[in-house]
Amino acid sequence: MTEEKVLRDSRHAVIIGSGFAGIAAALRLRALGLEVTLLERLDNIGGRAQVFERGGYRHDAGPTVITAPFLFEELFELFGEELSDHLEFVPLDPFYRFHFPDGSRFDYRASIDDTLTEIRRFSSEDADGYIKLLAQSKRIYDIGFKKLVHRPFTRIWDMIKQVPALIHLQCYKTVAQMVNSYLAHPLMRQAFSIHPLLVGGNPFNTTSIYSLIHYLERRWGIFFCMGGTGKLVEELRQLMLRHDIEIRNGADVTKIIIDKNRATSVLLSSGNQIDSDLVVFAGDPAVCYEQLLDKPSAKLRHLIPGLRRHYSMGLYVLYFGTKKLYPDVAHHTIWMGPRFKEHLTDIFDRKHLADDFSLYLHRPTATDKSFAPENCESFYVLCPVPNLKGRVDWDKMGPVLADKIVTALDQTILPELPQVIDEMFWMTPKDFKNDYRSLHGAGFSIAPRLTQSAYFRYHNRDASISNLYFVGAGTHPGAGLPGVVSSAKVVEELLTGFEVGSGG
Repeated sequence: MTEEKVLRDSRHAVIIGSGFAGIAAALRLRALGLEVTLLERLDNIGGRAQVFERGGYRHDAGPTVITAPFLFEELFELFGEELSDHLEFVPLDPFYRFHFPDGSRFDYRASIDDTLTEIRRFSSEDADGYIKLLAQSKRIYDIGFKKLVHRPFTRIWDMIKQVPALIHLQCYKTVAQMVNSYLAHPLMRQAFSIHPLLVGGNPFNTTSIYSLIHYLERRWGIFFCMGGTGKLVEELRQLMLRHDIEIRNGADVTKIIIDKNRATSVLLSSGNQIDSDLVVFAGDPAVCYEQLLDKPSAKLRHLIPGLRRHYSMGLYVLYFGTKKLYPDVAHHTIWMGPRFKEHLTDIFDRKHLADDFSLYLHRPTATDKSFAPENCESFYVLCPVPNLKGRVDWDKMGPVLADKIVTALDQTILPELPQVIDEMFWMTPKDFKNDYRSLHGAGFSIAPRLTQSAYFRYHNRDASISNLYFVGAGTHPGAGLPGVVSSAKVVEELLTGFEVGSGG
């Protein structure tokens, strides 16, 4: 059955999962004229972008960095609305502040000139190297983002056609290899290699096509949504309701019913069955194949399974408030541990929880005071850890790691933290598996290696079930907010046969 016929014969689409990918898919299919039902097993939509309220402190549980804001603007424009009438995106400067083990600090700034001034404090030669790195990142962006991100890769020929461009851009190199070819100072190499970690990859084996993230940030900036990511989810929910998208919370799908190679309905844990002409799965694709489809069918539709063995790292996320202000801490902080490459090897390859760590700190109260009571701060600290293949006893290690992180921050950028900390709690990879149905508790589904990208990633359309589609971090183009929101554009292009522009 052709894609156009699938769309022509479809009146009702069911979306399974209401993260940003599922929301974007629901809006795009509704704009195509379909009746849409969005199913979410949790009590609130947003997938991992939940909001926790504890003792007057608010915490965004999921993504906190917004890049490529036009991707969200497009969702409102589908219905003749303006995002700015509902949301305020505030640009941040610095983008990130790096704290290194030797006590030095590096601000990755919003302007190139300010960034070069910061780099020169470490290495004057690397200032010139940064300009060359940025130029290479732009070349990759011009191909990888503008021409490939929103294109379907459901046939091997789709991949073969892009091989010359990928070779020309040296995408067989890793992100670390590319960065290291332009920068010499070890701390600058670390700072400009961290981008793969934002999408679940180790910079030492992630394809350098993901270097486009650097130019993506430089081209569009980094933003914070006033009210937080939860506010963004809520306004998207209101947009869906205004345009008659049905949203069902507490709807746990246990099976996709297949008849003659078509998904005809979905079965809920309640026993209810929802008929469908088209199904979009917006979660970890492996979960769909292994848990929601019949076993024989699942085995047949796992294309090239040997290439899908590498999952992203797990995430340990510590949330707390403080009864003290920390005005010198940036909105986004990267706190680097004493080891870099070796520590990443522990996480990704050995699946070993080491004694040391690196951290990402989110301090939303730097920009939005509503996240905490007066004269208090709200913090979210993300620590990359092994996924559940590492067999860490998280019931035991959860509180141990919390104490280590608090101690390390007390001794560096958050002095007196043990005395002023308030309402502390955490999530581990075990929670990611239980709450979000993430295979192995991985933070970002399969890792962004070259052999797990484009055609070799989970396809956005099943090879045999004519009306089953996939969006989200595990599908093309990949994890991160720009990737998951763009995956809905790939499905739209598959259904209509028309190219959906990058907007960039």
